[in-house]
Amino acid sequence: GLFIWHLKKTGIRQVPCQFVHLCRVANDRLITFQYFNFLKRMYVTQYNKDLSQQAKPKSDSVASPFRESQQLDQEKKVIHKIIPISPVHQPLSKTSNINELREMKLAAEIEGSATPLRAESKEERQWKEMKLRLDDLPGILARLSKIKLTALVVCTASAGFAMAPVPFDLTCFLLASLGTGLASCAANSINQFFEVPFDSNMNRTKNRPLVRGQISPLLAVCFAASCGVPGIALLTLGVNPLTGALGAFNIFLYTCCYTPMKRMSIANTWVGAVVGAIPPVMGWTAATGSLDAGALLLGGILYSWQFPHFNALSWGLREDYSRGGYCMMSVTHPGLCRRVALRHCVALIGLSTVAPVLDITTWTFPIISLPINLYISYLGFRFYRDADRSSSRKLFFCSLWHLPMLLLVMFSCKKSLLEKEEKGDLHGGSHSRAMEMRLP
Repeated sequence: GLFIWHLKKTGIRQVPCQFVHLCRVANDRLITFQYFNFLKRMYVTQYNKDLSQQAKPKSDSVASPFRESQQLDQEKKVIHKIIPISPVHQPLSKTSNINELREMKLAAEIEGSATPLRAESKEERQWKEMKLRLDDLPGILARLSKIKLTALVVCTASAGFAMAPVPFDLTCFLLASLGTGLASCAANSINQFFEVPFDSNMNRTKNRPLVRGQISPLLAVCFAASCGVPGIALLTLGVNPLTGALGAFNIFLYTCCYTPMKRMSIANTWVGAVVGAIPPVMGWTAATGSLDAGALLLGGILYSWQFPHFNALSWGLREDYSRGGYCMMSVTHPGLCRRVALRHCVALIGLSTVAPVLDITTWTFPIISLPINLYISYLGFRFYRDADRSSSRKLFFCSLWHLPMLLLVMFSCKKSLLEKEEKGDLHGGSHSRAMEMRLP
């Protein structure tokens, strides 16, 4: 009663009846501190009308829902009243109708062709026996023998033959090139025969003829035998036994050593480099009939060149090699892969310098070949430092043009046969003079 009397004395007569009722009800209870705060907030909000939330009036007058429905009915009535088209616009409507009909036909054709495509995809999943056509056989055999790799082998063998310090014999050159190419076809075919289950797991090799079943394994083995036996016989009987022995040893090294080692040890890369270094040695022995220092130098250049070439290639195919189960440096020892590539890039500079020392080329060869050797060494350093796909790709593509250019420069700087004969005569004359001085 004292609290209500105090409110009346303060002059608050504008408090609503609800607030007074709440105060009367609160008088019967025990007023807590929280309840008192609630009453105070109610008092403030009701006494000061500015603090209460007020809805802002809309600027536009709100139409009644009945009027909106009437407007919609009118719009519907207007839409149903279609004005007839004048005859002037008839040709345009005809063309539009023709275009619409064409689009409908195309859509129907696409929908109709969707079902046979799905049916074909289901049929393709089913097993089919592939029939071999005679027209497709040359292309299949070319892919079986890795014709591009075989062409590179023949080119390196031809470079070794051309660098030999003997007169050029066309018949011997053709026989040596043909025999080397046949031996390479045989080795590549046997390699694919052994690696069918592993090639099927790699994106790079899953379309090979034996993997896809375009030819039977028996036909692949027969093709390898029909290339290997005549090739080795041609090198042995038509050229010389040393070249034939090198060809047979290279087939054995590639098929029986390098191929199984690819799934056993990273040493397969060094064995494969020896396989790639033998063809120029075969070309040299085909021309001279002997293993000289020049043959070993050419083999050393091919041996060192293969490491930046193959290591850069395998770096971008690490996922494929790991899926295929191949033990490559790029997969198991990535740091060693980059270091070996850089070492052999620098080794090419040293091997180019040895050529004039062995009296194979003039001293202009190391000078002319220095820019391209420095460039591939720079890319090898970038590959070693960055260790990414971009640097490996640049090194790989550089190796593709580096080798033919290096061999071409080497051939252009080759010492002529007359200079060697004159030096041989001088050495022979000095030797005879020394013998004469020893004689009484």
